[in-house]
Amino acid sequence: MKEKRIAESFILGALLCAGLIISSYVVSEGFTRFKAFERTVVVKGLSEREVSADIAIWPVTFTVAADDLSFLVATLKDQNDVVVAFLRQKGIAQKEISVSAPSIIDRQATGYGNANSYRYRYAGSSTVNVYTENIEKVRLARGELSDLGAKGVAISGENYQARSEYLYTKLNEVKPAMIEEATSNARAVAEKFAEDSGSRLGKIKRASQGQFSIMDRDSNTPYMKKVRVVSTLEYYLVD
Repeated sequence: MKEKRIAESFILGALLCAGLIISSYVVSEGFTRFKAFERTVVVKGLSEREVSADIAIWPVTFTVAADDLSFLVATLKDQNDVVVAFLRQKGIAQKEISVSAPSIIDRQATGYGNANSYRYRYAGSSTVNVYTENIEKVRLARGELSDLGAKGVAISGENYQARSEYLYTKLNEVKPAMIEEATSNARAVAEKFAEDSGSRLGKIKRASQGQFSIMDRDSNTPYMKKVRVVSTLEYYLVD
């Protein structure tokens, strides 16, 4: 009886071992096939456009110094009129011009620095702003700013508070074509990879569109912009 139980246990154990071996093989084979099906390639496609800015923001800032406050304020007002007349003469419409409130400093009341080191007690500045779609007129007018110097207007250099900007605001007009081009370029790269690896290109597994970027083409022509987007796509590879 004891020997019969031992034999039965042995047979049961052998069957369990065989079952585990077969099960492991099936799972392993299935996993291998699944991984083979999951062979993919990740590629990137680039699209770039060179475009012209369609909005110009141009602050024309000038300074005046004097010991008499009333004289300084009156001079700022007169020079505002001179700058506006200059811009109008260059073809910039009145509705595209605005004048900011002047900024005046009393050097004896600032509480810092040596007021006696300045020739004049008061310093004032004013800014005439241009906001226009006529980029070419702004470019031409900027090239003739010396005319204002000849009329006694001391134009200040640009700084972080008052600097010219050229904007491109028509991104939505070029987005569809650029996305299509980036996707097409990515597919061409994937097809070449598949061909070189002896495979065929399958369906898209995953796709992501990068952020559009707009930057100056170069530092000398800020009114020319470069629009750029990179799309990332992952394709299945098929034997």
